[in-house]
Amino acid sequence: MITPTGKGPSPVIAGPQCQAQVDPLAALRGPDDPPWDVYLTGTVFLDIILTGLDTAPVRGTESWARGMGSSPGGVANMATALARLGLKTSLAAAFGDDHYGEYCWDALEQGEHIDLSTSRTIPGWHSPVTVSMAYEGERTMVSHGHEPPFEAVLDQSVTHDRTPRARAAIAALAPGKRAPWIAEAAARGTRIFADVGWDDTGAWDLAGLPDLEHCEAFLPNAEEAMRYTGATCPRAAAHALTEHVPLAVVTLGAEGAYAVDRRTGETAEVPAIAVEALDPTGAGDVFVAGFVTGTLAGWPLADRLAFAGLTAALSVQEFGGSLSAPGWSEIGAWWHEVQSVEGQDPAALRRYAFLQTLVPEQQARPWPLRRAVPTIGFRSA
Repeated sequence: MITPTGKGPSPVIAGPQCQAQVDPLAALRGPDDPPWDVYLTGTVFLDIILTGLDTAPVRGTESWARGMGSSPGGVANMATALARLGLKTSLAAAFGDDHYGEYCWDALEQGEHIDLSTSRTIPGWHSPVTVSMAYEGERTMVSHGHEPPFEAVLDQSVTHDRTPRARAAIAALAPGKRAPWIAEAAARGTRIFADVGWDDTGAWDLAGLPDLEHCEAFLPNAEEAMRYTGATCPRAAAHALTEHVPLAVVTLGAEGAYAVDRRTGETAEVPAIAVEALDPTGAGDVFVAGFVTGTLAGWPLADRLAFAGLTAALSVQEFGGSLSAPGWSEIGAWWHEVQSVEGQDPAALRRYAFLQTLVPEQQARPWPLRRAVPTIGFRSA
């Protein structure tokens, strides 16, 4: 197992956004390529993150947090993770016309260079908000918001003639519901990667995920995979899922991840990297973004799993969702640092040797890094 350098909580501070330093698809790009690498749609929240809490809040008392930050959340976590890994990312979402919505729009478009041409600002609709309190490696979240006027927004912005051409799209499947854009995008050659949330209906029926038939890959966690397939272990569940989708990737929490590709017969399992987890918010989104990046780049299945697990591990060492998504500076800094630590398992290091040709040779910043965190508390001059 690779032993990373230790790090403790860092304050939430204001600063510039992380920018991609590497284009993982550079060798594959051509003049006839789609304009975007990845397209996704969903709800953007304003996340307010409170850090430095020693314990969980206690009823009837007042707790003081030593740090606070704000960032776009919800689907913005995934979009930011993709953009920071160097993928050209297009997001369709509704934004409120309040200050929160303006802040989220600017942070994504100006800070992360995410395309928002299919997004819309909705007059009179306020932005959904999530307050996240991080403590003891876990977090508690409280959210508030209202559904945007569907007919006025998403039905117009996410349609066949509005959805941009992209190499891939990431879809959040909802039990019992179809999203017409998924079939339309797949018919145009877009590769669909899907994850899924908890089935509140309790049915856990794969037939209730009708858009799965359009997907190339399905990435549930172990509990979800076992419930959907009835398997008693997550690895058996991954194999069972390949009866419904070509590529099944099951995340195993602290054990890593396991994947099966029905088309090639290939399987891969990569252990997790042991890290000090400060806040797991958005780690699943970062994992999917890392896996999609490696898949579009044509990497072997095991490398894709290792990269996805690494990016997720780096993200939980920082606070917040989109705030914690690592870029190539963080990935490169980690790779150079772990090679210098005595006593590392040579076999474990070889698992990540593919990074050597990807990460920047020179690191402008030391490791560990303090994530630059935006705030809506100050106005620029």
